[in-house]
Amino acid sequence: MPRFAANLSLMYGEHAFADRFAAAAADGFAAVECLFPYVLPAADIATRLRDHGLHQVLFNAPPGDWDAGERGIAALPGREDEFRRGLLEQALPYAVALGCPRLHVLAGVVPPGAGADVRAAMRDRYLAHLAWAAPHAASAGVTLLVEPLNPRDVPGYLFSRQAEAHDIVQAVGAPNLQVQMDLYHCQITEGDLTTALRRWLPTGRVGHLQVAGVPGRHEPDVGELHYPWLFDEIDRLGWTGWVGCEYRPRAGTSAGLGWRAAAG
Repeated sequence: MPRFAANLSLMYGEHAFADRFAAAAADGFAAVECLFPYVLPAADIATRLRDHGLHQVLFNAPPGDWDAGERGIAALPGREDEFRRGLLEQALPYAVALGCPRLHVLAGVVPPGAGADVRAAMRDRYLAHLAWAAPHAASAGVTLLVEPLNPRDVPGYLFSRQAEAHDIVQAVGAPNLQVQMDLYHCQITEGDLTTALRRWLPTGRVGHLQVAGVPGRHEPDVGELHYPWLFDEIDRLGWTGWVGCEYRPRAGTSAGLGWRAAAG
């Protein structure tokens, strides 16, 4: 059975964020991830991780103005200083304090109606920022991740397909840059997940997996995907990394964890 990490931004919403660590540990999770840990001081989170025997395995770099619809700034023009400060002064210090080995760097959204030249320039800027960030992250023992996001949930995101993400990783060529493969996004954009897993996991470029039911982004035992098969396939392919549970529980989080027992 894969090793599952609870996503504390989407799961355990019945608790304050600070209390979700204890709730996840009580349900038997050994690891957690989240979108953004910055709502609490890093020292407070580190204490909660230690007290509850949890590993923080992933979070995102600062995304810009999330509430205004920004989904990353690493590819946006005129935001270079903000991106670099966010990485050096916030994201990497949190990663070190939490012992977190992975950091997702969101690219950003292409403006509506922008032409191919604008998209190409944004991609070049993203690659340049990843190339700049990678050695700083390596010095902190951190691997950077890039993730394709589906165009239904995140219209206009810079890239949405697995091949695009792998092309970015190969173009930058940093040893600590990998792909975050979210099967929810991948199913909506491309489908054929078994083939996708068989194609991409053996490359060694996938650094993290995530799951959720499709189409509602609820527990992975609801919707069009047969996750028992996919979990077995992940095991057959020899995946030993974490699988993040980035889903919105339909009701109480603990009550919806029957899928995990069935996976074991």
